[in-house]
Amino acid sequence: MKTKFAQVSLVAAALLIGSGATIAQSTAPANAVVVDAAVTDNIFQLYEGTVSKIDKKTRTIFFKNSEGESKFVAGPEIKNFDQIKKGDRLSVTYELAVAIELIKTKSDGIRSKVETSSETASKAGEKPSRTISNTTTIIADIVAVDRAKKLVSVKGPSGKVTVVTVKNPQLLADVNVGEQVKVVYFDAMAASITPPKKK
Repeated sequence: MKTKFAQVSLVAAALLIGSGATIAQSTAPANAVVVDAAVTDNIFQLYEGTVSKIDKKTRTIFFKNSEGESKFVAGPEIKNFDQIKKGDRLSVTYELAVAIELIKTKSDGIRSKVETSSETASKAGEKPSRTISNTTTIIADIVAVDRAKKLVSVKGPSGKVTVVTVKNPQLLADVNVGEQVKVVYFDAMAASITPPKKK
Protein backbone atom coordinates (compact mmCIF):
# COMPACT_ATOMS: atom_id res chain seq x y z
CA MET A 1 0.00 0.00 0.00
CA LYS A 2 1.75 3.18 -1.13
CA THR A 3 1.16 6.70 0.09
CA LYS A 4 0.45 9.40 -2.48
CA PHE A 5 2.39 12.39 -1.19
CA ALA A 6 1.42 14.58 -4.15
CA GLN A 7 -2.22 14.09 -3.25
CA VAL A 8 -1.44 14.82 0.38
CA SER A 9 -0.02 18.20 -0.62
CA LEU A 10 -3.01 18.89 -2.83
CA VAL A 11 -5.50 18.05 -0.13
CA ALA A 12 -3.63 20.09 2.47
CA ALA A 13 -3.42 23.06 0.13
CA ALA A 14 -7.10 22.92 -0.74
CA LEU A 15 -8.26 22.58 2.86
CA LEU A 16 -5.75 24.62 4.78
CA ILE A 17 -4.17 27.38 2.73
CA GLY A 18 -5.88 30.75 2.78
CA SER A 19 -5.75 33.29 0.01
CA GLY A 20 -5.26 37.04 0.15
CA ALA A 21 -7.35 39.34 -1.98
CA THR A 22 -5.78 41.78 -4.42
CA ILE A 23 -8.32 44.22 -5.80
CA ALA A 24 -7.60 47.04 -8.25
CA GLN A 25 -10.33 49.58 -8.96
CA SER A 26 -10.98 49.53 -12.70
CA THR A 27 -13.93 48.59 -14.90
CA ALA A 28 -14.99 48.59 -18.53
CA PRO A 29 -15.99 51.95 -20.03
CA ALA A 30 -19.50 53.13 -19.07
CA ASN A 31 -20.58 53.31 -22.73
CA ALA A 32 -19.49 49.75 -23.50
CA VAL A 33 -21.90 47.49 -25.36
CA VAL A 34 -21.31 43.76 -25.34
CA VAL A 35 -21.48 42.35 -28.87
CA ASP A 36 -21.10 38.68 -27.98
CA ALA A 37 -19.36 36.41 -25.52
CA ALA A 38 -17.58 33.09 -25.82
CA VAL A 39 -17.34 31.01 -22.66
CA THR A 40 -15.48 27.83 -21.80
CA ASP A 41 -16.04 26.16 -18.43
CA ASN A 42 -14.26 22.99 -17.35
CA ILE A 43 -14.37 21.19 -14.00
CA PHE A 44 -11.71 18.60 -13.22
CA GLN A 45 -11.88 15.95 -10.48
CA LEU A 46 -8.40 16.07 -8.95
CA TYR A 47 -8.90 13.59 -6.14
CA GLU A 48 -11.65 11.47 -4.66
CA GLY A 49 -11.22 9.05 -1.80
CA THR A 50 -12.71 7.61 1.38
CA VAL A 51 -11.56 8.22 4.96
CA SER A 52 -10.08 4.87 5.97
CA LYS A 53 -8.59 5.76 9.36
CA ILE A 54 -8.28 8.71 11.75
CA ASP A 55 -5.55 9.18 14.36
CA LYS A 56 -7.03 11.77 16.73
CA LYS A 57 -3.84 12.07 18.82
CA THR A 58 -1.73 13.18 15.85
CA ARG A 59 -4.73 14.57 13.88
CA THR A 60 -3.71 12.42 10.92
CA ILE A 61 -6.38 11.48 8.38
CA PHE A 62 -5.91 8.56 5.99
CA PHE A 63 -7.72 8.47 2.64
CA LYS A 64 -8.01 5.50 0.31
CA ASN A 65 -9.03 5.11 -3.32
CA SER A 66 -8.20 2.81 -6.26
CA GLU A 67 -4.70 4.31 -6.53
CA GLY A 68 -3.68 3.63 -2.94
CA GLU A 69 -3.63 5.46 0.36
CA SER A 70 -2.98 9.12 1.13
CA LYS A 71 -2.67 10.92 4.43
CA PHE A 72 -2.18 14.37 5.87
CA VAL A 73 -2.01 15.97 9.27
CA ALA A 74 -4.86 18.38 9.96
CA GLY A 75 -3.47 21.54 11.54
CA PRO A 76 -5.31 23.76 14.01
CA GLU A 77 -6.86 25.63 11.05
CA ILE A 78 -9.35 22.76 10.67
CA LYS A 79 -11.79 23.59 13.45
CA ASN A 80 -14.22 20.81 12.59
CA PHE A 81 -11.82 17.90 12.87
CA ASP A 82 -14.15 15.98 15.21
CA GLN A 83 -16.83 15.97 12.48
CA ILE A 84 -14.67 13.72 10.26
CA LYS A 85 -15.65 10.04 10.49
CA LYS A 86 -14.37 6.82 8.97
CA GLY A 87 -16.20 6.21 5.70
CA ASP A 88 -16.57 9.94 4.88
CA ARG A 89 -15.65 10.93 1.32
CA LEU A 90 -13.10 13.56 0.28
CA SER A 91 -13.51 15.34 -3.04
CA VAL A 92 -11.06 17.87 -4.52
CA THR A 93 -12.08 19.63 -7.74
CA TYR A 94 -10.61 22.38 -9.92
CA GLU A 95 -12.70 24.65 -12.14
CA LEU A 96 -11.40 26.85 -14.96
CA ALA A 97 -13.62 29.20 -16.93
CA VAL A 98 -12.69 31.79 -19.56
CA ALA A 99 -15.15 34.33 -20.94
CA ILE A 100 -14.32 36.67 -23.83
CA GLU A 101 -16.57 39.64 -24.56
CA LEU A 102 -16.16 41.94 -27.56
CA ILE A 103 -16.88 45.48 -26.39
CA LYS A 104 -18.15 48.12 -28.81
CA THR A 105 -16.40 51.25 -27.63
CA LYS A 106 -13.55 53.40 -28.82
CA SER A 107 -10.42 52.83 -26.78
CA ASP A 108 -9.56 55.64 -24.41
CA GLY A 109 -6.03 54.30 -24.17
CA ILE A 110 -6.70 52.72 -20.79
CA ARG A 111 -6.09 48.99 -20.54
CA SER A 112 -6.60 47.33 -17.20
CA LYS A 113 -6.16 44.17 -15.19
CA VAL A 114 -8.30 43.50 -12.12
CA GLU A 115 -7.64 40.53 -9.83
CA THR A 116 -9.95 39.42 -7.02
CA SER A 117 -9.81 36.42 -4.72
CA SER A 118 -12.39 34.94 -2.40
CA GLU A 119 -12.59 32.09 0.04
CA THR A 120 -15.42 30.20 1.70
CA ALA A 121 -15.15 27.61 4.46
CA SER A 122 -17.47 25.35 6.42
CA LYS A 123 -19.32 26.69 9.43
CA ALA A 124 -18.92 25.44 12.98
CA GLY A 125 -20.38 21.97 13.40
CA GLU A 126 -20.19 21.11 9.69
CA LYS A 127 -17.75 18.73 8.03
CA PRO A 128 -14.64 20.54 6.75
CA SER A 129 -14.82 22.18 3.34
CA ARG A 130 -13.13 25.08 1.62
CA THR A 131 -13.30 26.80 -1.74
CA ILE A 132 -10.66 29.26 -2.96
CA SER A 133 -11.47 31.17 -6.15
CA ASN A 134 -9.68 33.80 -8.25
CA THR A 135 -11.04 36.07 -10.96
CA THR A 136 -8.91 38.12 -13.35
CA THR A 137 -10.54 40.65 -15.70
CA ILE A 138 -8.46 42.19 -18.48
CA ILE A 139 -9.49 45.05 -20.79
CA ALA A 140 -7.36 44.99 -23.94
CA ASP A 141 -7.14 47.03 -27.15
CA ILE A 142 -7.83 45.42 -30.52
CA VAL A 143 -4.73 46.21 -32.58
CA ALA A 144 -5.34 44.03 -35.65
CA VAL A 145 -8.19 42.11 -37.29
CA ASP A 146 -7.64 39.40 -39.92
CA ARG A 147 -11.12 38.45 -41.10
CA ALA A 148 -9.86 35.94 -43.67
CA LYS A 149 -8.03 33.91 -41.03
CA LYS A 150 -10.58 34.72 -38.25
CA LEU A 151 -7.89 36.25 -36.03
CA VAL A 152 -7.96 39.22 -33.67
CA SER A 153 -4.78 40.65 -32.10
CA VAL A 154 -5.23 42.32 -28.71
CA LYS A 155 -2.83 44.28 -26.51
CA GLY A 156 -3.26 43.97 -22.76
CA PRO A 157 -2.14 46.26 -19.92
CA SER A 158 1.38 44.78 -19.92
CA GLY A 159 1.80 45.75 -23.58
CA LYS A 160 1.94 42.14 -24.73
CA VAL A 161 0.04 41.36 -27.94
CA THR A 162 -2.00 38.14 -27.99
CA VAL A 163 -3.64 36.66 -31.09
CA VAL A 164 -7.09 35.18 -30.49
CA THR A 165 -8.94 32.85 -32.89
CA VAL A 166 -12.62 33.76 -33.21
CA LYS A 167 -14.71 30.66 -33.90
CA ASN A 168 -17.74 32.59 -35.14
CA PRO A 169 -16.64 34.67 -38.18
CA GLN A 170 -19.86 36.74 -37.99
CA LEU A 171 -18.47 38.38 -34.85
CA LEU A 172 -15.65 39.86 -36.90
CA ALA A 173 -17.96 41.72 -39.25
CA ASP A 174 -18.39 44.56 -36.78
CA VAL A 175 -15.08 44.44 -34.92
CA ASN A 176 -12.44 47.04 -35.72
CA VAL A 177 -8.99 48.17 -34.66
CA GLY A 178 -9.26 50.71 -31.84
CA GLU A 179 -12.09 48.95 -30.04
CA GLN A 180 -11.66 46.79 -26.97
CA VAL A 181 -12.11 43.26 -25.71
CA LYS A 182 -12.79 42.05 -22.17
CA VAL A 183 -11.36 38.70 -21.06
CA VAL A 184 -12.43 37.16 -17.74
CA TYR A 185 -10.50 34.24 -16.29
CA PHE A 186 -12.01 32.36 -13.33
CA ASP A 187 -10.45 29.47 -11.47
CA ALA A 188 -11.38 27.76 -8.23
CA MET A 189 -10.23 24.85 -6.13
CA ALA A 190 -12.74 23.19 -3.84
CA ALA A 191 -12.25 20.48 -1.24
CA SER A 192 -14.99 18.93 0.84
CA ILE A 193 -15.54 16.01 3.17
CA THR A 194 -19.03 14.54 3.00
CA PRO A 195 -20.84 11.61 4.66
CA PRO A 196 -20.60 8.23 2.90
CA LYS A 197 -23.00 7.64 0.04
CA LYS A 198 -26.20 5.90 1.06
CA LYS A 199 -26.51 2.41 -0.37
